[in-house]
Amino acid sequence: MASTETTAKDRDGGDLAGLEAGLDALETVQTGRRPFRQTFVEKILPPVIAVALVLAVWQALVSFRIVDDPSKLPAPGAVWDVAQRAWLQGELLGYIWTSVSRGLLGFFFALLIGTPLGLLVARVKFVRAAIGPILSGLQSLPSVAWVPPAVIWLGLNNQMMYAVILLGAVPSIANGLVSGVDQVPPLFLRAGRTLGATGLKGTWHIVLPAALPGYVAGLKQGWAFSWRSLMAAEIIASFPDLGVGLGQLLENGRNASDMAMVFEAILLILTVGIAIDLLIFSPLERWVLRSRGLLVRS
Repeated sequence: MASTETTAKDRDGGDLAGLEAGLDALETVQTGRRPFRQTFVEKILPPVIAVALVLAVWQALVSFRIVDDPSKLPAPGAVWDVAQRAWLQGELLGYIWTSVSRGLLGFFFALLIGTPLGLLVARVKFVRAAIGPILSGLQSLPSVAWVPPAVIWLGLNNQMMYAVILLGAVPSIANGLVSGVDQVPPLFLRAGRTLGATGLKGTWHIVLPAALPGYVAGLKQGWAFSWRSLMAAEIIASFPDLGVGLGQLLENGRNASDMAMVFEAILLILTVGIAIDLLIFSPLERWVLRSRGLLVRS
């Protein structure tokens, strides 16, 4: 009888030790550097293959004369020649910088306005009831709709561009923060009040950190709206004194019936949008997820 009890205790102890070891393994963060070969296969190779396939299909449509009108679908080589010519003339970086500088500055202003507005809507019931539906409606309103009134109000200048960006991005940033605050567990708020974190202190130390995932999602969406709003403004409200951005480049290609220039502008707009996401928002999102134990550094 004694030996049976001892065996059962030993088995239970072994199971408990195995369980603890498993939990320790799950909680262990791998800090070793990922081999370049693994990074290449998992992160670099898939998008390279996808781009190569798109270019192959594009070239096949031209080579096999499925689309035999260059005015409708130029060859990839023709688009490359146009981009190379703009680079050699020193114009390509100017197109990109004109739009990127406007987009980032407008997004910064949208961030300064949308963040306190989102906190106000999230924390004050009367404000939420008053302007919450308006923010949701503004977010669903196409950004291009703001270009004509912005031109009439402000004229053809950079202020008009920034106004369109703000009207497109602020609602997304504010609504993202509202969504993040709504998902904060009430237990966090009660614990914060117990520790004396109330008012602005509670907002800074409890609400904002807990709402970061939703806030970051709102920032990403806000940047997307900023970029689209800017492109709409540059396409519709073109003026020589404003400089030539990517949207203006697209409009110039349309006016000249130059599809190679049109595709050049489209590809540059797409490339810049992807680059901003990879360089700014993806690292920020990974940091937020990693700080909450939702993403393990490998």
